[in-house]
Amino acid sequence: KQNIRIAFVLIIVFLAGADTKAQIPTAVAIQILKAEDARRYDKLLEELMRSPNALVRDRAALAAGRIGDERALPVLIEVMEKDVGLITSETAAFAIGEIESIKAADAIIKVLVNPESSESIRSLALEAAGKIAAANPKDPRSKELGIAIISVLNNEAVKPSDTPQVIFRGLTAVLRAAPDGADQTVRKFLTFTNPVLVSSALNTLTRLRSKNANRETRNLLGTMVAADPDVRANAARLFGASGDKEAVDLLIKTATTDYDLRVRVSAIRALGSIKERKAAISLIEYGEKLSAGYAGSKIGKPAELNELTEIASVLGRLLAGTGDEKAVKLLDRLIVVGKGGPEEFAVARMRIKPGDFDLGPKNDDWHRLKTLANTVAELASINTTDPDLLKKKNDAPEMLGFSVLGLIQDISKAGEDRRKAAPDLLRAFAAFKTAESDSLLRDSLAKGDVFLRAAAAELLAEQPNSKQSAEALKTAFAKALVTDKHDNDAMLAILDALYKLDKKEAVGSLLVALNAPDYLVRKKAFEILADKDLQKDFPGIPTSLENARKNNKDQVLPYSPALGTKLGQILNTEADYKQALSRKNGSIKAVLTTEKGAFTIVFNPEEAPLTVDNWVKLARSGYFNGLEVHRVVPNFVMQDGDPRGDGNGGPGWSIRCEVNMLPYDRGAVGMALSGKDTGGSQWFVTHSPQPHLDGGYTVFGHVDDAGMKVVDN
Repeated sequence: KQNIRIAFVLIIVFLAGADTKAQIPTAVAIQILKAEDARRYDKLLEELMRSPNALVRDRAALAAGRIGDERALPVLIEVMEKDVGLITSETAAFAIGEIESIKAADAIIKVLVNPESSESIRSLALEAAGKIAAANPKDPRSKELGIAIISVLNNEAVKPSDTPQVIFRGLTAVLRAAPDGADQTVRKFLTFTNPVLVSSALNTLTRLRSKNANRETRNLLGTMVAADPDVRANAARLFGASGDKEAVDLLIKTATTDYDLRVRVSAIRALGSIKERKAAISLIEYGEKLSAGYAGSKIGKPAELNELTEIASVLGRLLAGTGDEKAVKLLDRLIVVGKGGPEEFAVARMRIKPGDFDLGPKNDDWHRLKTLANTVAELASINTTDPDLLKKKNDAPEMLGFSVLGLIQDISKAGEDRRKAAPDLLRAFAAFKTAESDSLLRDSLAKGDVFLRAAAAELLAEQPNSKQSAEALKTAFAKALVTDKHDNDAMLAILDALYKLDKKEAVGSLLVALNAPDYLVRKKAFEILADKDLQKDFPGIPTSLENARKNNKDQVLPYSPALGTKLGQILNTEADYKQALSRKNGSIKAVLTTEKGAFTIVFNPEEAPLTVDNWVKLARSGYFNGLEVHRVVPNFVMQDGDPRGDGNGGPGWSIRCEVNMLPYDRGAVGMALSGKDTGGSQWFVTHSPQPHLDGGYTVFGHVDDAGMKVVDN
C-alpha cells in the first residue's frame, strides 16, 4: 500500500462545433435528474418512460433503475419487451437488473430464451439475470435464472454472437449467480482467441473456485509467453483459488520473473493460497533483491513496496510459527527501511516468530500505532502451550490496554494521528476477549470520535448480547443523531449492532431513525424494519413505515441549513443541474500531478453528470490538493480522495450512485462506496479489468494508456 502526495489541475476543453443530434429538452432532463437525486419514483417518471421521444424514454428508464423502486418494473418490462427503440429496450433491461427484484425473473428469462432477441438486449438481460439471482439466492426462480444464463453461454460457445458483449456479460452473470456446474461451461471459453473473453472466463472460474480447468490454465500461463498480461494474471489467480500444488513451480517462476507487476503479484498471492512451503525460499530470495531497490529509492514510496508487502504477507502464511531466520532477517530489514511501516512487515514477522517483534522507530505516528495494534492482535489467534509465548500472549492485553485506555479516556485531547489509530487499538484489545473488553467497548460508545464509536458498535455486535450493551447502544444512537454532523458511520454501525444483538430492543431506535435528517440512516431503518418476523412482534411497524413514506422519508429531502448537517440531503440547485447537464463526454479533464508523474482523467459527464459535478466542485475548492493515495492494491485499484488518509474520510455529505453501462476495464475511474449511494470524495482507478464491479459502482471517467503507466507506479 502506498501513500503518494498528489496535486490536481482541472482543464476545461471547449470543443468546437455544436452537437446536431436530437436532444432531451433541458427542462425534462432536469426533471429526471432531480428525481434521481431525490431517489423519487412517481407518476412523472412513469409518464416519461412512455414519452414519444425515445431519448426521454431511455433516460427515464435508466433513472428508474438507479432509484431502484419495484413499482417501476411493470413499465420497464413493457418497454424492454415492446419498445421499437432498441436503445431504450437495452436500458430497460439494464434498469431491471439494477432494481434486483425477483419479480422480474420471468420477464428476463423470456428475453434470454427468445431466439428473436437481439444480441444487445440479450447481453443486458444476462447482466440483469446475474444481479437478480445474486440478490435473491434463496428464491427458486434464481436457480431458473442461473439455468437460463448457462443455456445462453453454451450456445455462445458453439456459435458465438457477432458482439463479444453477450459472452462477456454472461460470464459476469455467472460469477454473480454461481449456478451449479457453471465451471464446465465457462472453461469452454478458455480456448477463444479474444484475450478479454479469456481473461474474463479465468476471472469467473477463480471466483467459482473451479478445479476443472487447470490444464488449460497451465497452458495460458506457461506457454503463451507473450499473452495478454490480464490473461496471465488471472491464470495465476485461478491456480491459487483451485489450490493446485502441481502449479507451484510455474507460479514461482512467474512470481519472480514475469515482466508485468500485475502478473507477478497475482502469482505471489496464489502461492500464499496454495501454501506450499518450498515457495518461501524463492520468495525470500526475490524479496532480498527487491529490498535493495526499496532501500536505495529516492522516492517516498517506491514501486518495490507493492511486491514486498505482498511477499511479506505470503511469507507470514507459509512460514507461520517456524521462526525461519532468513525470513525474519528480511522482514527486520524492511521494518527498519520502512520506519516501522507498512504493517504487513511487522504482522508477518509476528506470525513467523510469535511473541518476538520490533516495530522500528518509536513514535506516535498513527501508522506505527496501527501497526502495533495489528501486530499484537496476531497473538490473540495463536494457540500455544509454550510457557514463554503463553506469558507474552497473556501480557499483551495489558500492554495494549495501557495504550488503549489512555487514548480512549482522553480521545478528545488526542492529536489527529492518535485518534486515527484508536479504532485499530480497540479492535486489537477486543480480540483477546478479556473480562474488561465489553465495558471498554461500551465506554467507547460514549466518546466523541465518530470512528471510534463505529468500531465499538461493530465489535459489540460480535459479543454475546447483554442488557448493558443494548442500553449503551441505544444511548449512543440518540446522542449520535444530535452530534454527528459530518459522518454517519457511528449511526449506521449502531443500528446494525442493535439489530444483530436484539431485534426487539432495536425497534425504538429504528423508529426514531425514520425521522433522521440523513437519508442513509432512514434507509437503513426502512430496510431493517421490513423484517417480517419483527413486524409480527410489533404489529404497528407497517403503519409507521407507511406514515414515513407519506412524508417522503424514503426519499432524499432538500437540504435544510437549520439541521446543521449536509449528510443525506439534496445539495444541488437548479443551476447545478444545468451545469452538470451542459458538459459532454470528453469536454472536461483533470490532470493529477503526483510524486510518480502526472496522469489525466477524461470524464464521462453524460453518463454520470452529478458525480462529475461533485468531483469538479471538490477539485476547484482545493479539496484534493496535497492528499495521499491512501490505498494501492496491485492488479486491482489505486484509491484517493480521503482527507484523513486512513480510508474513513469524506467531505461531510454523500452523493447518489449514477451506475451506468460503462465497463470497469483497465483505467476506469469509479466512486468508492461503503454501500449504495454512499459516495462522497473517495475515488479509484482500476489497474486491470474488474467485471464484478460493472453495474455496481459509478464509472465517471477513464485514464488513457500513457497515464496508466503512472497509475501502475
